[in-house]
This record gives sequence, C-alpha cells and structure tokens, in this order.
Amino acid sequence: MASLLLSNPIISSSFFGKNLSINGSLRKPAVCPLAFRSPRCAAADSTYGGNVARYPRSNVWDPYKRLGITSDASEEEVWSSRNFLLDQYGAHERSAESIEAAFEKILMRSFENRKKTKINLKTRLKKKVEESPPWVQSLLTFVELPEKIIILRRLFLFTFMAFWSVMNSAEGGPAFQVALSLFACIYFLNDKSKSIARACAIGFGSLVVGWICGSCVVPMIPAALLQPTWTLELLTSLVVYVFLFLGCTFLK
Repeated sequence: MASLLLSNPIISSSFFGKNLSINGSLRKPAVCPLAFRSPRCAAADSTYGGNVARYPRSNVWDPYKRLGITSDASEEEVWSSRNFLLDQYGAHERSAESIEAAFEKILMRSFENRKKTKINLKTRLKKKVEESPPWVQSLLTFVELPEKIIILRRLFLFTFMAFWSVMNSAEGGPAFQVALSLFACIYFLNDKSKSIARACAIGFGSLVVGWICGSCVVPMIPAALLQPTWTLELLTSLVVYVFLFLGCTFLK
C-alpha cells in the first residue's frame, strides 16, 4: 500500500502535504477557504498580496515630516495632507492612528501659538496704555474691544444701511435709513450698558458728531469723484453711519 502511494505523484503529494505537480515541480499553494482559515492560512495569504498598505513614515517623530509638509504650512495644507494620507493608508489601523496623531499635534501647536500671540499682544497693549499720558488712559476707560463676530455683524448692518441709502438716493433722502441706524445703535448700547439714558446719550452724540464731521469733510471731496445723484445730505449720512458703528461697537 505504501509503495502504491509513493508511486503515484499526485496521491503522494496530497498525502504528505507537498506542493508538487505531476512532473514533480513546485506549485503555488491554494488559498484557504474563509470558513476553514487558520492563522497559518492567513499568514500564507498575506504573503501573496493580502497585506494592506502601510504608511512608511509612521515612526517619524516630527509631525510635519510625518505628514509630508513643511513647518510653515497653512491650515488648509495640513487638512489636505491628512485627508490624502488617510485615503491611501486608512485601511491599516496603526498607520491611520499615526497620521491622526501627527495631525492633532500640529493643531495643538497652532492653537498654542495663537494663544501666545494673543497674550503677548494684550500684554504689549496694556504696557503701552500704562505708559501713555493720564488723559489718554482716562479716555481709554470708555473704550472696549468686543468679540470679532459682534464687530462683523454690526459692520454688516451699517454697511447695508449705507448701501440702501446710496441705492435710494435718486428717490429721496436717507432720513429713514439714518433713523433706523440710530435706533439700532441705541439698542446695541442699551443691551451692553443696561442703561437707556446712557445709550441714548451716546447714540445721539455719535449722530451729531458724525453729521458735523461729514458736513466739514464732504465739501472737500472733488466733484469728479462723486456721482451726480449723490447729494451732500447722502454723503454726510455715510459719515454718520461710520460714527454710529464706532459708537455702538467700541464705546462702553
């Protein structure tokens, strides 16, 4: 029986687990079925192309070099590099973790640098205020710097009023737009100071100062730079919008 098994190359190769063809040459082993796959089968499959792509710079210490960007790269470049690398190597768990870790380190450094810049800027401003004359210090006590989003919202409002006044210049004066802007200025000031009397005083004061400054500055503008429909009243109201914006945004 043993001699029969050894005399048949197909049976003998199957019996002894050898990877031999009929003529005795080596052949590629068959892929193990998923239902019966063992660790040894998985290792054999990975040898023939089963491995996922691994990121070659996973162990690089510098997060910028790990993502393949320079240290002065913009935030958009950082995001683009991170997304590109995850598309290429995201299937490999350790590679994806390494890419995400480098990305988070860069974001934290950027946040800390911005925080330090703001602190240094506030320190310098505070030092300059302390070194300024007493009348400047007393004047600055009435001024505050709100959040950026508040500045942008109010700037948009008064810019819209100015644009509305210019577009309506052929039909009538900007009295209605100026009145709306004054009421908006008083509303913002009252919401900030919780004093309607103070809000009205600052609002009407900004209106009067703006109108006086506009009446003095507008006649100095060359007529060649102005449209025929732009009257003195319209141009003065544009200056008023600027003073109302400054009054309700930066005054306490």
